[in-house]
Amino acid sequence: MDTLKRVTYYPQLSAIKTAADNLKEVVTVTPLQENLNLSSRFGANVFLKREDLQQVRSYKIRGAYHKINSLTSDELTNGIVCASAGNHAQGVAYACRKKQIYGTIFMPAPTPKQKVEQVKMFGGNFVDIQLTGDTFDDSYKAAKYIADSLGKTFVHPFDDEKIIEGQATVGLEILEQTPEKIDYVFVPVGGGGLASGLSSVFKYLSPSTKIIGVEPAGAPSMQQAIDSRNNIVLDTIDKFVDGAAVKQVGSLTYKICAENLSEMITVQEGKVCQTILDMYNKEAIVVEPAGALTISALDSFKKDIEGKNVVCVVSGSNNDITRTAEIKERALLFGGLKHYFIVRFPQRAGALKEFVMNVLGKNDDITFFEYSKKTNRENGPAVVGIELEKKEDLRPLIQRMKERSFYGEYLNDKPNLFEFLT
Repeated sequence: MDTLKRVTYYPQLSAIKTAADNLKEVVTVTPLQENLNLSSRFGANVFLKREDLQQVRSYKIRGAYHKINSLTSDELTNGIVCASAGNHAQGVAYACRKKQIYGTIFMPAPTPKQKVEQVKMFGGNFVDIQLTGDTFDDSYKAAKYIADSLGKTFVHPFDDEKIIEGQATVGLEILEQTPEKIDYVFVPVGGGGLASGLSSVFKYLSPSTKIIGVEPAGAPSMQQAIDSRNNIVLDTIDKFVDGAAVKQVGSLTYKICAENLSEMITVQEGKVCQTILDMYNKEAIVVEPAGALTISALDSFKKDIEGKNVVCVVSGSNNDITRTAEIKERALLFGGLKHYFIVRFPQRAGALKEFVMNVLGKNDDITFFEYSKKTNRENGPAVVGIELEKKEDLRPLIQRMKERSFYGEYLNDKPNLFEFLT
């Protein structure tokens, strides 16, 4: 079925400007900063729209507050319900406290603790947090059930007219902050609220600008919806980029993005992890996985953006330090620097010492070592993780392992590798 034919809503510029007026006392006008490292690397003028510097550390406050501010007094008195992977929850919590109304916030059980604590901090006694299910979609179903059962207003994280108009104010700010023609804007896509609103602003005010939507490869819901011309539901998703991992985008946002976006692309989660590390180490900027999506996409457009004015929307900085080990691991795996093997130690004395001295390269490090549960002897099979200095060292390593009868099996191409090794 071609669901694109049933377009019922498109954000109007006047409504977006009204949203901007309503948000003046609540939202920070975040900087549009040229990044010298990225500009030099890509031969372009690369600017970062720093939505990570919002008071709630993401752009989500814009849509959440604008939506709640539009409710009637009866709706506000009766209370609200929302579902969120974290950032929308913080925006809703902040709005509840600001408006002195009560809200119930459903979040997935695996939500990073840092995000949960931030929701508690922003909402205070005005919010009740319910950790439910494994994904945003699970929390969404629970939240909708409660809202419908109790007659409370459900504040959708992306598929709502007021939410889209609020997020669209990011686009207005970008255009107001530079007199230069903007050639490309890279915008992260989860449910599609930000991409729908921002792309609409540019369609009105800068239609020649190319708007590139960026999703995680493990949750390509918008890309697949647009490609199939049907808002399909993904069977499974990789939840790592939690701020942009949904099984289905919004019905409104899908139609708007399908019409407005110049292109939808995906980036690998490992690439996102490397960007997170680079931004922290080189720029002293903390970004969450969803906030790193747009910068991660620049490599795919290196030839296209050369000499151009480019904006990357950095959507949020709600990262949890406890995820650092996983972020580093995924980055190393993606970069071809971390490799796991089943090593079968030969039945000869000193095999382990021989492996360390004669098989490993001089700059190779063993970062994981675990004998099979069937044996604890030195000559039993073991799972071994090896970090290389450069990815070209892999082939010689495997060759040495085979020549000396240590090679058992290469594990990097096994699904869910990191999950089973931690």
